[in-house]
Amino acid sequence: MERMNGPALQQLPLATAAGPRLVHEDSFSYKENLIGALLAIFGHLLISIALNLQKYSHIRLAGSKGHRVYFKTKTWWCGLFLLFFGELGVFSASPFAPLSLIVPLGAVSVIATAIIGIIFIKEKWKPKEFLRHYVLSFVGCGLAVVGTYLLITFGPNSHETMTGENITKHLVSWPFLLYTLVEIILFCLLLYFYKERKANYIVVILLLVALLGSMTAITVKAVAGMIAVSIQGNLQLGYPIFYIMVVCMVATAAFQATFLTQASQLYDASQIASVGYILSTMIAITAGATFYLDFTGEDVLHICMFALGCLIAFLGVFLITRNKRKSILFEPYISMDAMPGMQNLHDNGTAVQPDLKTSFSYGALESNDTISEIYAPATLPVVQEEHGSKGAPIPPYRVTEHSKEE
Repeated sequence: MERMNGPALQQLPLATAAGPRLVHEDSFSYKENLIGALLAIFGHLLISIALNLQKYSHIRLAGSKGHRVYFKTKTWWCGLFLLFFGELGVFSASPFAPLSLIVPLGAVSVIATAIIGIIFIKEKWKPKEFLRHYVLSFVGCGLAVVGTYLLITFGPNSHETMTGENITKHLVSWPFLLYTLVEIILFCLLLYFYKERKANYIVVILLLVALLGSMTAITVKAVAGMIAVSIQGNLQLGYPIFYIMVVCMVATAAFQATFLTQASQLYDASQIASVGYILSTMIAITAGATFYLDFTGEDVLHICMFALGCLIAFLGVFLITRNKRKSILFEPYISMDAMPGMQNLHDNGTAVQPDLKTSFSYGALESNDTISEIYAPATLPVVQEEHGSKGAPIPPYRVTEHSKEE
């Protein structure tokens, strides 16, 4: 009996000690996720405030009489510093939390932008009009907050030390190689349709941005993780994979900025924000699941709740951006104020054309049906010319030249 009780008593502390150890590991991973999520939320808040400060600086300069450049204003520089610290906060969140948890928290920036826009709005609304005008923004903010809570609560708990060996092992793994092959093929096809076929659809452009953004997210987490491990004492900067990741991070970020600039010239900013957030988040989560194996060991309930949080956040961002006013991309008249020697219609202004809503719309690209006949433009005599071939297209009119005898 003593021989039987001896090993049993020896195994009992090991068995009882295993439970607290697993609980401690789970609580430690949850604390790391919480630290990473809070850093990302704080970074996105600073980014939103910074962009609004810079936009406020540009608006003030546009309304002022003097000719001042934006980089000489304190407001713009304050926004730039806040933007730097915000990006630093998002970058520092990468070593603590999985990539699939950090990326969807970009909804915080959209929420903060909507709240700042409502607080600092200049128009005066009555309570009923204000509630009716911004009901979608309030509902969207609520849904985005609920989605963010679900993302943090049910986010993946996979944590791995970002050493050079681990990153190299993930880089040559067959799931990531297959994912990279599919992404390269899809990127080349989209680039062909965008450049050669002139398919300037918002989904095409933002898919290009999202594909590049997934690689940027992977490299940012790798670089930030290796820097964090190096700070802890295990130097990782001697591995070539670190510099490869840095080059890929800078290159993909630069190309993202190029495509985003082209998209902003064609589409409204609210459309770019909503569609870009949804596409970038979905593809970045897929990239994190294939490269870092974020969802390995997670149960089905956590994965479903995490997916539900993403969908709720997507819907919230869509409702927030749907309520924003569309900006006018161009003025519907021909501007000639830059032409040398052209006289102005106004003595103290720079506009050549009068307002569109007046009775006289010289040069305006709109219907002139309501204008009096005395303001109708002079027309040249035209004559239709019939062609012998029936299949050839017939031009509607042709300008004829009059000789001196006529």
